[in-house]
Amino acid sequence: MSTTTADDAGRLLESFDSEQLGARLRQLREERGLTLKEVGRRLGISTSAVSQIERGVLRPSVNRLFALVTALDASLVDVFGGTSEPGPQPLLEGYVVRRAIEADVVRLAGGVVFRRLSPGLSRDVDFFESTYPPGSTGAEQNELVTHLGYEIGTVSQGELTIDFPDERVVLRPGDTISYACGTPHRLSNQSADTTVATWVIVHPTG
Repeated sequence: MSTTTADDAGRLLESFDSEQLGARLRQLREERGLTLKEVGRRLGISTSAVSQIERGVLRPSVNRLFALVTALDASLVDVFGGTSEPGPQPLLEGYVVRRAIEADVVRLAGGVVFRRLSPGLSRDVDFFESTYPPGSTGAEQNELVTHLGYEIGTVSQGELTIDFPDERVVLRPGDTISYACGTPHRLSNQSADTTVATWVIVHPTG
């Protein structure tokens, strides 16, 4: 029987690097028949910037990742899954277990980490954990982001700041929030400690 050490977990965490994230985004773009130029136009950034993200040269922020998947008519489920090819149907009976060492992890700009918690296929709902280092933000130039669906979140550690167009909300351990993702928002950790939050994102069907 093999055992999993903290070092093993750390190596797996680092294994989902910028190149792999970029390759997944490129795969989604190509499957949808979109050009680099078209994606750049939808995002309001240069073709070169989109290319750098796909090649792993530039690591996107949280906001940029959400904007990318929205521009690709995709979701975080597609990014974490690594492919949008037809797969097994959602589980209707029995159970699925995913060990901590097996969790899909994406490390974004600023040290923000997304860890997918859904153990099996969940086409319209995703369950994940986000970790924000002290002083980190998920945005470029303090921009607010919108995407599809709605999300429900709870903070388990630290302090999470969420900026909306006309209001700032600060969540602490045990606090929960729900909002339509079409409402412009920005998540950040303005504190001196690490923040951990758990989220359910419900994607529109069809």
